[in-house]
Amino acid sequence: MSGAGAGPAADTAAVRAALRRRDGWHWTEALPWLAAIAFFFVMPDYAVMGTTILITILFALSLDLILGYAGIVTLGHAAYFGAGAYATGMLSAHLGWGEPLTGLAFGGAVAGLLGLLTGWVLLRYHGLTLLMLTLATAILLQELAHTAEPWTGGFDGLVGISIWPVLGLFENDLWGHNYFWYALAVVAICFLAVRRIVRSPFGRSLVGIRENGVRMEAIGVPVHRRMVTAYTLSAVLAGIAGGLFAQQAAFVTLDVLSFARSGMVLIVLILGGTGRLYGAFVGAAVYVALEDELARISPEFWEFGIGLVLVLVVLFFRGGLLGAADGLRARLGRR
Repeated sequence: MSGAGAGPAADTAAVRAALRRRDGWHWTEALPWLAAIAFFFVMPDYAVMGTTILITILFALSLDLILGYAGIVTLGHAAYFGAGAYATGMLSAHLGWGEPLTGLAFGGAVAGLLGLLTGWVLLRYHGLTLLMLTLATAILLQELAHTAEPWTGGFDGLVGISIWPVLGLFENDLWGHNYFWYALAVVAICFLAVRRIVRSPFGRSLVGIRENGVRMEAIGVPVHRRMVTAYTLSAVLAGIAGGLFAQQAAFVTLDVLSFARSGMVLIVLILGGTGRLYGAFVGAAVYVALEDELARISPEFWEFGIGLVLVLVVLFFRGGLLGAADGLRARLGRR
């Protein structure tokens, strides 16, 4: 009897050990953070650009949670980025509250509430219908921001945003050094939360829904409710990214709700690789660096270069740049 009982116990222990190895920390995960720190010290004059990359990373992470793990494809994710940006900006411009951390929390809460309300309706649909509805949501919100000119500034943009020093000590200096560290800390905290989510049983159920939603429903998983939960969490993260953007720029325009911004974050994720978390880091760094360099070379045709790179990645690196790196590492390991 003891021998028979030891078998299942040993199998369970082996499974748990395998899960710990898969979900535990690996030394390579420190590389993006070390690269971010090195970027600041090597190129301190580009701190503003570095902050832009960090904001783009957080925005892409929010999309990866629903696209890479739950399989929810959207063309209107800028709705939640813009909602967070406007909420944070209006809190300062109209109510005089410029404390940065509570401003981010407010932006994330407003975007999360919007994500909950819209997700409950939109996620009842699939495929092309869902794509068009998400796009329509962002367009409607952009038109609402345009017509609510007394609050949003309309076409001219929201001005008068004044953000207090972070923790009462670190003001947004002219070179953007303090805000780089502030943005890096916010992205790190949000990343840890997303990493915990996707490696939890809830995150595993999202992958199951992505692979076969019908089967997951058949075994008793509340598919719609979990998709709405993931969509809401994604909207919160996008809203925090939008709040960071508003605090850094001290100016919000209708562009934060545009289809171009929704397309941009989708391109970033495709470049880096979906369903990998760190694909957002690679894609954001490559996209922002390409945009900056190509715009300097050709202000009129820089988008052509971005499009060409995207086509090459889609054709030759189906898992994005990070997927290509993983494949190369696996081949070298076999050799």
